[in-house]
Amino acid sequence: MKEKELHNGSVPFLNCRDHLVSGEMYEVMINDKLDMLVTSPIPPSLDEYYDSKEYQSHNKSKNALLDKLYNSVKKRSFKTKTSLFHKENIKLTILDVGAGTGDFLLCCKNLGHETSGTEPMLKARTKAQEKGVILSEDLNSLAGKKFDVITLWHVLEHVPNLYEIIDQLKSLLSENGQLFVAVPNFKSYDATYYKEFWAAYDVPRHLWHFSQKTIQTLFEAVNLKVVKTHPMKYDSFYVSLLSEKNKKGTYNYVKAFFVGLRSNMKALKSKEYSSLIYELKHTKKAF
Repeated sequence: MKEKELHNGSVPFLNCRDHLVSGEMYEVMINDKLDMLVTSPIPPSLDEYYDSKEYQSHNKSKNALLDKLYNSVKKRSFKTKTSLFHKENIKLTILDVGAGTGDFLLCCKNLGHETSGTEPMLKARTKAQEKGVILSEDLNSLAGKKFDVITLWHVLEHVPNLYEIIDQLKSLLSENGQLFVAVPNFKSYDATYYKEFWAAYDVPRHLWHFSQKTIQTLFEAVNLKVVKTHPMKYDSFYVSLLSEKNKKGTYNYVKAFFVGLRSNMKALKSKEYSSLIYELKHTKKAF
């Protein structure tokens, strides 16, 4: 597997704890060639590391206020995300990879688009089905199809078969299609501030940790070009809140707000936001 090469060419960067499930320690290694961090070791079975009521993507947490904040931001983010491609009276074919419980696809469906999605976790697929959103387990069942828009909202950092997924995304994207990849950015101020406590390291669920150079390099290898980046400004506040919990054992909303605000203010100049959405398209062939 090419993924092994990422580990072989990497050196220690940070030691991070799994604060969510196991309490285990993992090394976050740096691969200078790709300007990328990798989690080591990768557990042989990752499913058990998602089995937590605190894991927000699929479950409610024990903190009612945190739930309200998360769901409020999620609804706002759907409007921001769909605005990147939605136009009135134009029906698109949309594929959401790692669709979770199907809420984003439901939003796209309500806007009149034709939707498809994948989700490896059975529990999440079942919840999506209850909402009328039918998801496939993986991309293999979609081979040969083409989509106008493909989205991965904080998914690429989770997939063990990184290079295979990138190849599949390229093959599924229509000639003039748009690919949107949202991932955390370890070059952000909040990542630098919280160091090993930064919640977006989220080891071992996050296997890969990307910079802007990483995304450009990985996708240029399959002739997909980053044409624009879009900031996810809410992420700095939410990630800072979780990072405070990792560091101090309690949610410090005031401190997290000011760290998140400072991260966004610094990113106005550096463009290194806590999370970024990368908009990619096929490289135009020269004749």
